[in-house]
Amino acid sequence: MASKAFKHIIVGGGVSAGYAAREFAKQGVKPGELAIISKEAVAPYERPALSKAYLFPEGAARLPGFNVCVGSGGERLLAEWYAEKGISLILSTEIVKADLASKALISAAGETFNYQTLMIATGSSVIRLTDFGVQGADAKNIFYLREVDDADKLIEAIKAKKNGKAVVVGGGYIGLELSAVLKLNNLDVTMVYPEPWCMPRLFTAGIAAFYEGYYANKGIQIIKGTVAVGFNSNADGEVKEVKLKDGRVLEADIVVVGVGGRPLTTLFKGQVEEEKGGIKTDGFFKTSVPDVYAVGDVATFPLKIYNELRRVEHVDHSRKSAEQAVKAIFASEEGKSIEEYDYLPFFYSRAFDLSWQFYGDNVGDTVLFGDNNPTTPKAKFGSYWIKDGKVVGAFLEGGTPEENKAIAKVAKAQPPAESLEQLAKEGLAFASKI
Repeated sequence: MASKAFKHIIVGGGVSAGYAAREFAKQGVKPGELAIISKEAVAPYERPALSKAYLFPEGAARLPGFNVCVGSGGERLLAEWYAEKGISLILSTEIVKADLASKALISAAGETFNYQTLMIATGSSVIRLTDFGVQGADAKNIFYLREVDDADKLIEAIKAKKNGKAVVVGGGYIGLELSAVLKLNNLDVTMVYPEPWCMPRLFTAGIAAFYEGYYANKGIQIIKGTVAVGFNSNADGEVKEVKLKDGRVLEADIVVVGVGGRPLTTLFKGQVEEEKGGIKTDGFFKTSVPDVYAVGDVATFPLKIYNELRRVEHVDHSRKSAEQAVKAIFASEEGKSIEEYDYLPFFYSRAFDLSWQFYGDNVGDTVLFGDNNPTTPKAKFGSYWIKDGKVVGAFLEGGTPEENKAIAKVAKAQPPAESLEQLAKEGLAFASKI
C-alpha cells in the first residue's frame, strides 16, 4: 500500500483534534503539513452535544451545526475550513498499528502514514457490559453513546419505540443527561445504578438529593444500590427485560448504558511511559518519546495547582490541552519557551432546565448553601469543599455567568475558610468578595 508523509499528524478526530487544528492554523502551519486521521466519517465536533441537544424531540442539533469550535464560542470549523487551510482531514480511517520508533502509523486498510511530530488525541472508548460477559448484553436496542453514529441509532429506536419504556444503566454524566432527554421524548424512564446516590465521583449526598428529587418529580424512577446482571430478548432479538442483581426485573424497549470509559492507549502500549491509566506527559503534553504529544482523555499530566499527576476526562481539558500542545510544538521549533499548563479542573452539565458548574477539587469537608429543595422553581444552591483550612472546590446550580465566574475564582484562589458554619451562611456572598 501507498504511504503518505506529513510534518504533523493528529491521531483521533474528536474535540482535541479540532481545537488543535485551529491552533495549528493560528500558529501558521503551512498547507500540506498537518493531517488529522479519524475513524469517524465526519469533521471534529463538540461531543457533549450528543447527550443533550442532538436527542431533543424538537429543535434538535445536527451536524455541521455543532462542529468544533462552536462549543467555546468560536468559529464553526466545517470540512471546507480544513481544506482551505491545507489541512488533510483523513476520515473513516482507523489506525491499527503505531510504530513510534520509526514514526509510522498503519491503517486498517494497510496504508502507512509517516510523521515528524505526532499528537495522540484518541480519547476514550465506552465500557460495554459485553466486556464483563453480562448475559444477553448483546441484544438489539442496548445502546452506548460515544459517537454521532451511536446517537443516530438511538434516535431511530426512540422513534420506533414511541412512548415505550427506557432503562438507563448508570448514574453518572451520561445517565443523568440521557435520562432527561429520553423523558423529553415521552419515554417511561428508569435509572439504575449501584452507588448510594447519583454522580458519586463529584456530588455529595446533599447535592445528589436535589437532582434525584428533581428527576423523581419529572416522573423518572430511580433504583439505587443494584446493577443490571442480565437481559432478556424477544423473538426478534430486541431487549425486553433488564434483570437486576436484587432480583427485580424491569420491562424495557430501549436500554442505554453509561458506566464510564477507558482511555484509548492500546496502540502505544510498551512504547511510551504510562501512569494512572493514561500516557504520562509533562506540562507541555510531551510524552516520554521525543516528538510525541498526548492530549485530552489519554494524557496523565502535572496538575500544577495541586502538585500531582492527574488524568482529566472533560471537554474543557480536551480543548485546552490540545491548544497547549500545539503552542509547545511551535515553541520548541522556534527555540522559545511557553508557560507550563496551569489548569483549574472544570466540569459542567445541563439537563432539563438545570445547569451546574464545578471548579477545583472535590476533597475535604463540604458545606452546602442555598436552597436545594427540588420543588423550588429555579433553584439556586451550591457547595464548597474545604481542605487544610482552604476552600479548594466550588459547585453551583443555577448560577448566572457572573456567579459562575465568582466560584471559579474561589477555587483558583483557595482562600482560607474561617468556619464551615460561617461559609454555609455566607454562601455565594463568600465567592463574590474574593
